Amino acid sequence: MATLIDIADAVVAEMNDHTFSQPVTAQRLYRPVFDLADMKALHVSVVPKGVEMQGASRTVVQHDYQIDVGVQKKLPTSPSGDNAEIDALMALVEEIADFFRQRRLQAMPNAVWVQTQNLPIYSPEHLEQLRQFTSVLTLTFRVLR
Repeated sequence: MATLIDIADAVVAEMNDHTFSQPVTAQRLYRPVFDLADMKALHVSVVPKGVEMQGASRTVVQHDYQIDVGVQKKLPTSPSGDNAEIDALMALVEEIADFFRQRRLQAMPNAVWVQTQNLPIYSPEHLEQLRQFTSVLTLTFRVLR
């Protein structure tokens, strides 16, 4: 299988084996598209995003594999509880980011965490138009070959 897919599967396995502040069941997907009615439950999607390759030496190539981790949930109909609900989801996103910081994946020990990006930290459009919290972390793991 492709290294990018192996890393994405390892990310899913490690997230599903860990206890976060909220119950998380991650899934590897190519198209994380859901019906809005199903978004009342927390969705954590792991999506292979890309790879950048560059020479590390005369014989070794550095591969930086990017994996997106999406955290999505529809907010309750009452806007009065939005801050508390969003705060909890933002805390979960940060918790996931912290979990992978400096981590070597058990199933892919040669894949070394390099960085995590969370830009933007949430989608204002999803909040406004769908009343749905959406945040995407981009994890980058480096493999030298």
